[in-house]
Amino acid sequence: MRRRAARAALVVLVLLAVLTGLLWGLQRRLIYLPGDGPVPAAAALVPGGRDVTLVTSDGLALGAVFVPGAEPTAAAVLVANGNGGHRGGRAPLARALAGRGLAVLLFDYRGYGGNPGTPSEEGLARDVRAARVHLLEEAGVPPDRLLYLGESLGAAVVTELATEHPPAALVLRSPFVDLAAVGRVHYPFLPVRALLRDRYPVAERIARVPVPTTVVLGDADTIVPPGQSRAVAAAAAGLHRLVEVPGADHNDRALLDGEALVGAVVELADRVTG
Repeated sequence: MRRRAARAALVVLVLLAVLTGLLWGLQRRLIYLPGDGPVPAAAALVPGGRDVTLVTSDGLALGAVFVPGAEPTAAAVLVANGNGGHRGGRAPLARALAGRGLAVLLFDYRGYGGNPGTPSEEGLARDVRAARVHLLEEAGVPPDRLLYLGESLGAAVVTELATEHPPAALVLRSPFVDLAAVGRVHYPFLPVRALLRDRYPVAERIARVPVPTTVVLGDADTIVPPGQSRAVAAAAAGLHRLVEVPGADHNDRALLDGEALVGAVVELADRVTG
């Protein structure tokens, strides 16, 4: 009996070791789920939109769509996507924001939407900086009229950017406390925190960002537990508002381009331009 138990325990340990090794080697394929190109032309995605190219600090050329504001003094929204798809899937959001007079920049991270490169936390940090530089230097957006909007993983990307380059205001949609915290929800049997290469400590970083911040979440989110988004809001140094959308799951239209999200962005835009 003891030998059988020992063998069974050994088998379990071996299986866990193999699974852990696979997770270590393949984890970024589980985290980053890029939608491949080709992405439709900007004009087909958003009326008035134009295709632009962002150049990262390590020399990558990234596809993006810029939609000018209704007025030269309009606020601009830098949109950082979640971990799946490409910028074409965010076109309804861009149309909704542009319809309210705002300028909008949609872009794809490295490895997404036909872009070169491989996604990682460091790489996405470079990518979002290239987006910000384009808005400031090419589109002529004043820093005091620039808002960041981050969706899920994108919330982590813009929060990190905000620690170095604070925006006029910040909207975080379905943010997680950190990547390990949300990983433990989906892989409770693995030592996720010890294995992860990319960390994205959103709650820790948002505590150092004193700009007006609105957190939007769905209270039926099955990907990022609502409690994690509430914890990010509680940690925010400049919390303006917490918006909870009843019955909304992570990828429901209400959280993609619904009035609760669009209204939260417009409210902050009016605040910084008023």
